[in-house]
Amino acid sequence: MTSPGYFDSIEAGVRTSGIAGGLILLAFVSVFALPQATVYLLGGFVVTVVYGWFTDRERTAKFLFLLMTVSTVLILGLITIYLIVESIPAFSAVGFDLFFQTQWTSSEGIYTLVPMIWGTFVTTIIAMCVAGPLGLAGAIFLSEIAPGWAREITKPAIEVMAGIPSIVYGFLGYIVFSKFLTREAALQLPQLGSLFAVGIVIGLMALPTVVSVAEDALAAVPDAMRDGSHALGVTDWQTTNSVTIPAAFSGVSAAVLLGVGRVVGETMAATVILANVTRLPDPLTDVFGNTITLTSLIANQHGTASGRQLSVLFAAGVVLFITVLSLSIGSQYIETRMQRKLGGKQ
Repeated sequence: MTSPGYFDSIEAGVRTSGIAGGLILLAFVSVFALPQATVYLLGGFVVTVVYGWFTDRERTAKFLFLLMTVSTVLILGLITIYLIVESIPAFSAVGFDLFFQTQWTSSEGIYTLVPMIWGTFVTTIIAMCVAGPLGLAGAIFLSEIAPGWAREITKPAIEVMAGIPSIVYGFLGYIVFSKFLTREAALQLPQLGSLFAVGIVIGLMALPTVVSVAEDALAAVPDAMRDGSHALGVTDWQTTNSVTIPAAFSGVSAAVLLGVGRVVGETMAATVILANVTRLPDPLTDVFGNTITLTSLIANQHGTASGRQLSVLFAAGVVLFITVLSLSIGSQYIETRMQRKLGGKQ
């Protein structure tokens, strides 16, 4: 009788997970080195995982969860690296003029991101003037005022709004709201697209995010704080205004920041409503003027851009990435502070 080799001494679940991990790694490498072999390697991975699921389900499940986590981090890291690498030619050729000079003439190789950054900034401010107050009011109503049956109906209905495709919001904004501004409203704007219209539409799009997260923050305030306030003889509104909202302020702030992140990254609504005008409004503060945002710049021009212009679009992507990443980190920091504060750790 021969003694088992090293391979045979390994537990079946570990062995299967190792083989599956090796196959998925080879499949990833083959995408770049030997694309025609990728489908066979992925097929081998699926067969191995199915075999492992029936022979050692616990280890296979742990392996799959680990693989998903590593894949998520790896994919995000590769996307970030690719974005930065592709934008380097634009930063090398144009330099800081991307952020200081205001002329965009692609036929002469002159590029700038200033009108796009300004358009993104203005639409974000208008949108948050809509989403901030309305979102906070909706969250307070759902958490502190609405009866249980109304909350059970209203909150899912608001969250459904987040599932509506942004192209639908953009189409409605263009067909209904922009035409209202040009024909029916007292403003009677001379053109359909405007920063104001985009800001209003994407502000409404950010509402579900703000309402949902802010309502969760308000609901997380311990009942003991409300009960203590009521025991002192104050009214429900005074309790909400002086106890609940200040206690949940960090979470409400995080909700607004998440809403800002949604607004900054919105593409289709801005692309549908705005014209592809790569210059600043005149005057600069004209919110009813027409320009372009960072996202709509990429959506409008990626199909025809090449060379340096394509690299400039990647540079716009880097600016968006850094902006949204900063907002996400800020919201996470505020949310962590809220949890520590309500948990009594500081």
